[in-house]
Amino acid sequence: MSTDLQILTIPQSFDHKTLLTCVDAINHQFPFLQYSYLGTSILGRGIPLLRLGIGKKAVLYVGAHHGMEWITSLVLMRYVKELCECVQRKGAFYQYDAEFFLQTYSVYVIPMLNPDGVEYQIHGITDDNPLLEKVRVMNKSSDDFCHWQANARGVDLNHNYDAGFAEYKVLEAENGIVGGAPTRFSGETPESEPEVASLCNFIRFHNELCGVLTLHTQGKEIYYQSGGVELPKTRSVAQKLSKLCGYRISDTEGLACYGGLTDWCVQRMGIPSFTLECGKGVNPLPLSQFFPIYTDLRRLLFTFPVLLS
Repeated sequence: MSTDLQILTIPQSFDHKTLLTCVDAINHQFPFLQYSYLGTSILGRGIPLLRLGIGKKAVLYVGAHHGMEWITSLVLMRYVKELCECVQRKGAFYQYDAEFFLQTYSVYVIPMLNPDGVEYQIHGITDDNPLLEKVRVMNKSSDDFCHWQANARGVDLNHNYDAGFAEYKVLEAENGIVGGAPTRFSGETPESEPEVASLCNFIRFHNELCGVLTLHTQGKEIYYQSGGVELPKTRSVAQKLSKLCGYRISDTEGLACYGGLTDWCVQRMGIPSFTLECGKGVNPLPLSQFFPIYTDLRRLLFTFPVLLS
């Protein structure tokens, strides 16, 4: 195994630089992996977009909307590596022939949507950051960014989608959220953040998408409805996902009901979308949760496209 990929076996902090090194190593080892960029973050970091397969039925996996949830990026990269290995050896997984699977389906993976937030959470903020003073004010002059969720300028990406945005703004004001912050500020307008705008445009122009899976932490829960809206057959898919991973199906409450990727996919795009709250404990989850999370989700990640058929 490449030393650059050992992190997927012996997990460590997974920042943006490590992600790029890992993606490069996988792409070098498995040249059939298609590697491009979704776009760039506020601070100009590239957001890798990976694709496996050429099938007409496509699914999308998204990790690390939130800075302190970068363990989801590790989970998705471990999955990508294992799927590539299976394809290379012309093997099978869970009774599915890998080569036939990727002739039928396309799997898109965005391991880390919020690279700036991940950098803040792991390394803190550096003196050369153009937003230094503003971010310090947002973080109440603390050098501790352990619980930072937002992007580089304090917008919570999973509240920046155009789904219940106006309703969320009311709740935001009621909860004393008036501007950029480590969490929960939705931004000035829907899709104001380049990370979210790039992802929305990708989804808009990929009509073959039949499902989206978003990984967050924590709680071992599955969400698939939005504001009482439930797409046909999605409950049965959610039940299958629940059976595969042991997570319970839940309904969002309060601030969590608005502005998320699942909300936008369901309400605006009519695409079945599922949010997984991975692992159990207190965020940010420790690296000791990596293998339990991956063990719970492995079969689900490999077979999600089939469950949507």
